[in-house]
Amino acid sequence: QVQLVESGGGLVQPGGSLRLSCAASTAFLNFDVMGWYRQAPGKQRELVADITNGESMNYLDSVKGRFTISIGSAKNSVDLQMNNLEPEDTAVYYCNARSAALNIWGQGTQVTVSS
Repeated sequence: QVQLVESGGGLVQPGGSLRLSCAASTAFLNFDVMGWYRQAPGKQRELVADITNGESMNYLDSVKGRFTISIGSAKNSVDLQMNNLEPEDTAVYYCNARSAALNIWGQGTQVTVSS
């Protein structure tokens, strides 16, 4: 099975920064879209940011200007730089990679923004 390995979550104070990273366990697949979703307790999972074909980025309105998604140095990897974090950003963040044939999710990494 192909897996997405996530890292970078943790506890940070408001205004702080975190960098999430995600890498697929195989280089033998080509994904059309890679990105990050998040889900807070009692809320629907929502798209935070994604990147299509390695170049076209899409962001949740509330994170525009604060978060930046980019492709990683390894094939099938993606990073999410999160700056000026707010308590409302607290959620489990999930990496996602998909193509016409596959839709793969990471296990999720907790991001907590609190004083």
